[in-house]
Amino acid sequence: MKLHQFLVFLFLFLSCFALSSWALPLCSDSRAPSEVNSTLSFCPYKGKTCCNTMKDTSLMKQFQAMNISDKGCASVVKSILCANCDPFSSDLFRDNSDQQSVPILCNSTSSANSTENFCSETWETCQNVSISGSLFAASLQGRAGAPSNKNASKLADLWQSKTDFCSAFGGASSNETVCFSGEPVALNDNDTTPDKPPSGICLEKIGNGSYLNMVPHPDGSNRAFFSTQPGIVFLAGIPDQDSGGVLDVDPSSPFVDMTDEIHFDTEFGMMGMAFHPKFAQNGRFFASFNCDKSKWPGCTGRCSCNSDVNCDPSKLTPDSGSQPCQYQTVIAEYTANSTSSDPSKAKNAKPTEVRRIFTMGLPFTSHHAGQILFGPDGYLYFMMGDGGGGADPYNFAQNKKSLLGKIMRLDVDNIPSASEISKMGLWGNYSIPKDNPFREDKELEPEIWAVGLRNPWRCSFDSSRPSYFMCADVGQDTYEEVDLISKGGNYGWRVYEGPDLFHPESSPGGNTSVKSLNPIFPVMGYNHSEVDSSGKSASITGGYFYRSETDPCIAGRYVYADLYGNGVWAGIETPANSGSFVTKRTTFSCASDSPMKCSDSPGTSGLSLGYVFSFGEDNNKDIYLLTSNGVYRVVRPSRCNLTCSKENSTARRNPGTSSSPSSSSSSCYKHINGFHGSLVVLFVSLSLILLGLLN
Repeated sequence: MKLHQFLVFLFLFLSCFALSSWALPLCSDSRAPSEVNSTLSFCPYKGKTCCNTMKDTSLMKQFQAMNISDKGCASVVKSILCANCDPFSSDLFRDNSDQQSVPILCNSTSSANSTENFCSETWETCQNVSISGSLFAASLQGRAGAPSNKNASKLADLWQSKTDFCSAFGGASSNETVCFSGEPVALNDNDTTPDKPPSGICLEKIGNGSYLNMVPHPDGSNRAFFSTQPGIVFLAGIPDQDSGGVLDVDPSSPFVDMTDEIHFDTEFGMMGMAFHPKFAQNGRFFASFNCDKSKWPGCTGRCSCNSDVNCDPSKLTPDSGSQPCQYQTVIAEYTANSTSSDPSKAKNAKPTEVRRIFTMGLPFTSHHAGQILFGPDGYLYFMMGDGGGGADPYNFAQNKKSLLGKIMRLDVDNIPSASEISKMGLWGNYSIPKDNPFREDKELEPEIWAVGLRNPWRCSFDSSRPSYFMCADVGQDTYEEVDLISKGGNYGWRVYEGPDLFHPESSPGGNTSVKSLNPIFPVMGYNHSEVDSSGKSASITGGYFYRSETDPCIAGRYVYADLYGNGVWAGIETPANSGSFVTKRTTFSCASDSPMKCSDSPGTSGLSLGYVFSFGEDNNKDIYLLTSNGVYRVVRPSRCNLTCSKENSTARRNPGTSSSPSSSSSSCYKHINGFHGSLVVLFVSLSLILLGLLN
């Protein structure tokens, strides 16, 4: 590698950090902050906070037990204790260990601003003050200058110097992190006016197939897996932007055909597909589908209507001629190892299950969602609807013992023994991640990550900010919503439909009181009347945050659509990192040089997408619309004569070059997120390489 090439690489590598931004409001236990009507009694927080009255009282008692006589030090320590209530406490306590009792204290020695030197202020104010059960004796043994006498009560006795103290507890605020300055974290919201919405979205058609799922190849190449609802998976090559190419897929040679096991109908079929993050090494992949136990002996599982959830299947009315739990939802594991010694080179796989991960009987014939995807934490997320029946009559979505109307989080890398599975009452071959929310809510089934969903139809993690987990949830009568999913969050259904109270006509399964809920309301959405004058035909399809370089005018916006092709929306967070969004419906059109002719809307000159079944994202972060009329890709605005002043300043990928992951912050984040220790090693290694080059 030439010296100048290395320096360019190093510059791009370090730029990843400058481009990143710290995450949304999130508590240290990964839960979303709750809304409180008035300021807490002890801690000065109101509105969104990570403390309820019980936690607030607990912090007050802890503070009182410290017996701090000095008023100045008492004020400092109180503010540090109350940082537990800050809506950004996940970032403040970013060690996320049980032993981290002190937030990262702002420590900027280059500034005279006391808020930027709060660590120094804490030392100078409290160094000679006695503090019983001091927070600052907390175990941070891995850090230089850790206290030698943990039983002392004064900072000066615990720590040899301010330098050692701030080495352990201090940290600076930056684009990707936040520190505690003695006051609640404040957003930089001087300008809350979002960028001008895009003038439209330009699409090109690159395939005729009708697919329900798209997953980029985990090896980072310009290939992706596409699956149909009947259960056929294709491996396709994706053409470069501006190349004039189309999907390279052979309809006669699928990657795998699972149709023998799958029951296909309007709301049944292969609903999800996920490839293990290490697929290129281990060849593991997973399918989520429906089966009919009256036609296939392998379709066996417990009924989701059972005594644990106060439901008797014999009392359920047959739905569309089928018996309760005749149809099942299944997650099964497969392998590509049997067809190739190198899974990344495998062109097909056998439709033979390696392992049945999950099987559950469905009470009715609708609202069973079924998407699966691996999160940035390596766990498998499974989206499940409320089971149908119209307005969730048995209130499954709010029942903590039911897996219907939930998002689940499963560990498929650590499979317990058959006896352990039976003892824990699991629904298949998986284990429970230790930090699932059931540990804080003992009434919750251990698989559950979030509750109160009606029929989550397409969820995604933001590749630039993995804590942003977005799910579109299909509405009942009036409202389609997009939810920002967090650990243990309750998204309201069927007490709420979107932001409004919902009043079911019948409730054989009982009701959940409004007062018992602490719902998290949608961050985006639309009323049915916006897409259909009759107010009936509307069904949301969730998408992605746009992280590609191709269309800079929708960069950072969350793009989603209506199933019926009646609208596409682009939402932007404002202020940044607030969890609050402004969304606007936008037009879409077909590029005049589209490699395949787009379908026209009858009676108009506009583009017809047909049904928008799903969205997809490739390894370059380009976004695709999977529709009944084919596969469409978002392309440069100028190809549709749309105005985007940012386009000319954005470097375009040249036609004919090999596709690789984008050099934008999203691609950087994918590879560097969560590996701070490794980054130190990498930085040292790069430094050594540079020294070698210079010598």
